[in-house]
Amino acid sequence: MGFPSLRAAAGVLRRACGPWTPLLGRRPFGLPPMAGNAESPAPVGARQEQDKKVRSGWQGGAKVWEETEQQAKKLKSSADGEPRRKLPKRKIVLLVAYSGKGYHGMQRNVGSSQFKTIEDDLVSALVRSGCIPENHGEDMRKMSFQRCARTDKGVSAAGQVVSLKVWLIDDILEKINSHLPSHIRILGLKRVTGGFNSKNRCDARTYLYMLPTFAFAHKDRDVQDETYRLSAETLRRVNRLLARYKGTHNFHNFTSQKGPREPSAQRYVLDMFCEEPFERDGLEFAVIKVTGQSFMTHQIRKMVGLVVAIAKGYAPEDVLERSWGEAKVDVPKAPGLGLVLERVHFERAFKEQHIYPTIVSTERHERSMAQWLSTLPVHDFSATAQAAASPRGQVPSPQDGSGGDGDSD
Repeated sequence: MGFPSLRAAAGVLRRACGPWTPLLGRRPFGLPPMAGNAESPAPVGARQEQDKKVRSGWQGGAKVWEETEQQAKKLKSSADGEPRRKLPKRKIVLLVAYSGKGYHGMQRNVGSSQFKTIEDDLVSALVRSGCIPENHGEDMRKMSFQRCARTDKGVSAAGQVVSLKVWLIDDILEKINSHLPSHIRILGLKRVTGGFNSKNRCDARTYLYMLPTFAFAHKDRDVQDETYRLSAETLRRVNRLLARYKGTHNFHNFTSQKGPREPSAQRYVLDMFCEEPFERDGLEFAVIKVTGQSFMTHQIRKMVGLVVAIAKGYAPEDVLERSWGEAKVDVPKAPGLGLVLERVHFERAFKEQHIYPTIVSTERHERSMAQWLSTLPVHDFSATAQAAASPRGQVPSPQDGSGGDGDSD
């Protein structure tokens, strides 16, 4: 009496499960066919064909599942900011110019939205233009980002260089600039090797500091006397003071959190001078230029501030020498507004890679210096005196060594 119920259940499963019905529709061993639902045993060939269809159904289902999984991965990838068409990343350098007013320096402070920096706007433009994925903006190490100089709050740049890895999309410069404010511009782009690091390869930086010349006026004059004009004598004195910065000195008093015995406080200044003054909107300005291997935080602003304090008569000249000693000296810090990163130098890298190897290999093969040295004994170094004693207008012969070869020094 229970068998009809079992067949009824099998019929329900057969109608509900579709492709599995050939398995569920087989009559159990020893069960006679029921009236109204009689089924004859399927031939062996037919059963094999049914089993083949069942296996095909399973394989087709697996294929559909795999395709669905791949589509899900693609959707997840797109949601993470990755493009569906994977592009190779390439190392480049960007030449960047910006006005630093309103920014808290160049370097980005990830996780801090309170103080906006130049790199905040730059990274945002790189993400929005499709050069880097969004997660690289959160962790800049993923794109090997490096800058030549970390400019301070309010400091501008006319020639900052950064290195990073990006997707080289079409019209990359135009697209990046289209997402940048007008006071930040990408001026150029160049491909570099994967190991290039803009900070480590940079061998010098040149800054300029633009200030109104009344800053050099004596302290007895009005502090904002716009009629003041820098005299030639005062300019010479200012340049004499600035020149004393040249060379290697201990600048621990020109920055913060540096002890007098820390090796990193030693900095090398190649040159520092003040250019001739000029007028803008009825006010006279001058530009101080300084070139050095590297500078610490606030170092240049304090170098300028101390010279201004001496020129105005607030400090004696010997304070410069004392500021390089171990004793603590109160060095004033000039405003950041006038400071501009003018350019960064990579001359050493180019010389080491292209110029010096050529000189070395050519000298080894052609021995040009050795050959020239061998000609020194044949020179008559008394010829100059003889020529001076010769009659006026006499032209020396080519053997005298005065024949021109087209070179000029």
